[in-house]
Amino acid sequence: MRIAVDAMGGDYAPKEVVAGVELARDRYPEIEFDLYGQTDKVKPLLTNADRITLVQADEVITMEDEPVRAIRRKKQSSIVLAAQAVRDGQDDAFFSAGNSGALLAAGLLIIGRIKGIDRPGLTTTLPVLNNPDQHQFLMLDVGANADSKPFNLYQYGILGKYYAQTVMGVKNPRIGLLNNGTEADKGDMVHKAVHEYLANAKDLNFIGNVESRELLNGVADVVVTDGFTGNAVLKNTEGTALSMLKLIKNGIMNGGVSSKLGALMLKSTFKEIQTQMDYSKYGGAVLLGVKAPVIKTHGSAKAETIANTIGQIKTMLANHSVDNVVSYFDEHSEEMAAAKAEMQK
Repeated sequence: MRIAVDAMGGDYAPKEVVAGVELARDRYPEIEFDLYGQTDKVKPLLTNADRITLVQADEVITMEDEPVRAIRRKKQSSIVLAAQAVRDGQDDAFFSAGNSGALLAAGLLIIGRIKGIDRPGLTTTLPVLNNPDQHQFLMLDVGANADSKPFNLYQYGILGKYYAQTVMGVKNPRIGLLNNGTEADKGDMVHKAVHEYLANAKDLNFIGNVESRELLNGVADVVVTDGFTGNAVLKNTEGTALSMLKLIKNGIMNGGVSSKLGALMLKSTFKEIQTQMDYSKYGGAVLLGVKAPVIKTHGSAKAETIANTIGQIKTMLANHSVDNVVSYFDEHSEEMAAAKAEMQK
């Protein structure tokens, strides 16, 4: 396995990216790494160059750059060169903590869509709380496409199924459609059409509509939604968790000696709750529907999160998650074309 890494992407790049790669290198002896970036800044940070190759990239795509324009103009950037290496077969997967839009653009424009998939979707893994039988669930799209058609969401159900099977180890994942109610006739025309087609899909374990308030309770293994809604729900979930932790901390600090003593006694419990709510341990967001694994982690990611994300990539490669999707869409090309034509009426 060989992974192309954007060494210059992220709030703490290249230091934390290099540290995370070295952690992953020590954990996974079967992986080799190509680090794309400004070698004069990256090389001094390496403590051991074993199975790590540095590739010079003269340019950097920043968080402020307009994604598509940057991909087209900054041909010698770390993101562009890493994506080209994956496209050309030199590397097996592409990872970055940098500009999300640029990563998506590189995945679509350079690596390319799998034949038969209209719009790849960005997926993330989130924790399930207080359920010993389920620890995580998958949601897509969470931001690749602001506007989606019913056929796109139908395909997200299929993409999510295969990811859940090959990476999360769920044999027959429950597919839920995010909506404003659980009844089959809820939602706008798009959601009603998607519900009908998902319900009639013979090879999907579709459980119907699900509401956002039930997501962290494990109502489904795969939650399908459009990119605008998915991104809003993701940020709201993250923001609520952070606000609650801050509220608890402020309550303890302002509550006098008894509150501080109580908090000290519950320190291990608070730590366990914080760990349970930390979705970064599950890895990064994956652009499903392109010809190779393309993974984005949070811009503020530190070394441990980066290493966890590389572990996620290892699982994708080892279980041939992209190959399984390619095979499915090859085998069902006529069925996909018919479904698309029907949904466009």
